[in-house]
Amino acid sequence: MKRIAVLGSTGSIGLSTLDVARRLRDRCRVVGLAARSQWEVLRDQVSEFKPTRVALSDASAVERLRKAVDGAGVRLLGGPEGVVGVATADDADVVLSAITGYAGLEPGLAALRAGKTLALANKESLVTAGPLMLEAARAGNAAILPVDSEHSAIFQALASGKREEVRKVVITASGGPFRKSTLKEMEEAGPDQALRHPTWNMGPKITIDSATMMNKALEIIEARWLFGLEPDQIEVLVHPQSIVHSLVEFRDGSVIAQLGVPDMRVPIQYALTWPERAEADGRRLDLAKVGSLTFEAPDLERFPAIALGFRVVREGGTAGAVLNAANEVAVEAFLARKLKFTRIAAVVGEVLDARPPIPAPTLDDIRAADAWARAEALRRISHPQGSPIHA
Repeated sequence: MKRIAVLGSTGSIGLSTLDVARRLRDRCRVVGLAARSQWEVLRDQVSEFKPTRVALSDASAVERLRKAVDGAGVRLLGGPEGVVGVATADDADVVLSAITGYAGLEPGLAALRAGKTLALANKESLVTAGPLMLEAARAGNAAILPVDSEHSAIFQALASGKREEVRKVVITASGGPFRKSTLKEMEEAGPDQALRHPTWNMGPKITIDSATMMNKALEIIEARWLFGLEPDQIEVLVHPQSIVHSLVEFRDGSVIAQLGVPDMRVPIQYALTWPERAEADGRRLDLAKVGSLTFEAPDLERFPAIALGFRVVREGGTAGAVLNAANEVAVEAFLARKLKFTRIAAVVGEVLDARPPIPAPTLDDIRAADAWARAEALRRISHPQGSPIHA
């Protein structure tokens, strides 16, 4: 019986994780839950799963939850340190991190240092601090298991050979809602259009990242750290059916792909049951019904974010932290209708250009780079013609 703590339990990935746990009651028990501020949803989760420890990073919501679950026998924690407390609890074996954005970094580091298996849906942790995450895993003798469908696919396909036999990996992309749009149409697009993802049902931040293909930039960086790859070993292909989740090409020319319906519960379940596989009751892939699978090269003029991912892999240092922070700010501005869609990647690139290089950053350096990049992105969004501010 694996004991599971879910960080970000009220978001789309967290809810899918609890749906998997609900079906795997003979294999998994939820012992910890953490969320940001949705105490009402968390109250219902506490009632159903009866965890021993629960946290809200928004400390102001803790008292509301406390009154709602009075007598439930659960320990309530508040603030970011409370989330870390759930991630490091003695009774948790596997920590599934579904927190969105930079906020997932420190709970992920803490879980690894505590020796937990980290099922990672929070790609930003590796994007911002890949070397520190790997060092924490080594120090805690812990494993990082990918939950993103693309990286789960690579992880599974790599089982077909040795790492030194890998020629390259191919990360697939749906193409998002603007795959066939012109640059002019993309410039005029608002949040309503950008949030209409053709295949996946995700939260707003991840959906916008898919629309800009910044999610592929993040996945390129994540793959570099997860699998020890060089930039020329990573490729991106647009695959609108979202059936082939990624591929691995070996040096003998063999290409191994992982296929499945676009349902996040599949890679989540694999991460929770690994190294075994369990029966699933979701939809099954019917290739005859799908009919055909198509692939195309991404258009880097319309989707410049992809090139930013490769740039970060080449430059290293604080580049990942800067890219992630600037993107979070730019996406928020776009959703608030304060920034044009096509300016999201442009702002991120400008902030990357202005960053002071730090080749081997400490955690304090990462924190400082994150704060600087957010301020610089905000300044550029408010005053796009201004000169850069250096740290």
